[in-house]
Amino acid sequence: MNTPSKIGPNSIIQTVAALEECFGKTEAEAMLERIGQGHWIGNLPSEMTEESKFHSLVCALEKEIGENRTGGILEESGRRTAAYLLRVRIPGMFQKVLKLLPPGPAFSIFLFAISKNAWTFAGSGEFSYRTGKNPEITVRVTFPSKTVVGNFYLGTFEALLEELVNPKTKISATIMQQENSILCSYRCMI
Repeated sequence: MNTPSKIGPNSIIQTVAALEECFGKTEAEAMLERIGQGHWIGNLPSEMTEESKFHSLVCALEKEIGENRTGGILEESGRRTAAYLLRVRIPGMFQKVLKLLPPGPAFSIFLFAISKNAWTFAGSGEFSYRTGKNPEITVRVTFPSKTVVGNFYLGTFEALLEELVNPKTKISATIMQQENSILCSYRCMI
């Protein structure tokens, strides 16, 4: 029997927080109840959680408020997750060193470090990156979801790269269904 893949709890915590920011706490809670996700109200995860729970929340939100609004919620959720990582998970000294480096080497070192813990956000999916003249980050989501889930990674990567590599970082995202997975490619202008 396979053990379900897990991801960090911020995927859910920050998505609920972004939903509350966008709609207000009362409407966000009413929406969570309507879409069968009311169990998160006052009961957010505090440890690694099954990736299926995050993807279920994403699919339910998209069905309720549409792809564009869900995409905005997930991008904000990703930015909030990045803020958490900068505050709690990424050592301050490492952050200082990265900020002293030129963007190219900082990107390479940062993504190398991220790749060691990619399972915490990719779950059963895959993470890869390419450095050099056209740096790119790729996440392949293998768990059944909606393409809009790629906005979560977009918000996270963009906020982290703006803070640690170059404040002028821009990411061009290509997110598409590809057979039984979602391919999220993020071309980075650092």
